Amino acid sequence: MASNIGTAVVTGASTGIGALYAEGLAARGHDVILVARNAQRLEATAQRIRDRHGVAVRSIAADLGDAAQLHALETELAADPSITVLVNNAGMGAAGTLEQTDPARLDAIVALNVTALMRLTRALVPGMRARGKGRVVNIASVLAMAPEMVHGVYGATKAFVLAFSQSLRHEFAGSGLSVQVLMPGATATEFWGSAGIDVGNVPREMVMTVNDLVAAALIAFDREEFAVLPALQDAALWENYEGARQALIPNLSTSRIAPRYAA
Repeated sequence: MASNIGTAVVTGASTGIGALYAEGLAARGHDVILVARNAQRLEATAQRIRDRHGVAVRSIAADLGDAAQLHALETELAADPSITVLVNNAGMGAAGTLEQTDPARLDAIVALNVTALMRLTRALVPGMRARGKGRVVNIASVLAMAPEMVHGVYGATKAFVLAFSQSLRHEFAGSGLSVQVLMPGATATEFWGSAGIDVGNVPREMVMTVNDLVAAALIAFDREEFAVLPALQDAALWENYEGARQALIPNLSTSRIAPRYAA
């Protein structure tokens, strides 16, 4: 185990991507705070990390989609000066189209995937900035770039996560803070069942194991990469995509109507 280098907060940490992220960060010397709804599974994960890595582990059972519980967590975490890493992993989805999905479910998806992620980041960044160091890791999805691949609002929430991360990258420049956005493709986790989707309908060659995904993500964490796409075989494709986006930026606003719209 490496010497302690601060505390990492991981949401959605009872199983899957979050649990493996927490374990990987503990192996790198971080104490960890685990956040999820299921207290029993959360504490089992916490004990496993304590036993394997000898770091301090605290579990906080909280429903981040509940405004009161989110506010309480924000207050508690903002008061902890040891926090150096925030991993915003908690998320949820739904199988249906916009019209097929109950409005309450849509609200819950936005509350967890967008609002909770943004609010926890807002709660922790001031302290990180004051201390001159901190890292935010946001779990998005390849759907951030291709939301039409699935129904409903899930892909749109992940597009927010990518855009938010890009904005934070600009805001953090020169501050000692950094942000990373992980964009998994299809990954074998419990997410599918909770979203009401049968992962068996997805071609096997498209589905990455959660162990492989997080192993790649942690290598990228060590390298301090901004955008992480573990399934993308040709990194030049992302570089071309980002290059095209950057080329658009200086041309997006002008006083002149584009010739194609001129009367």
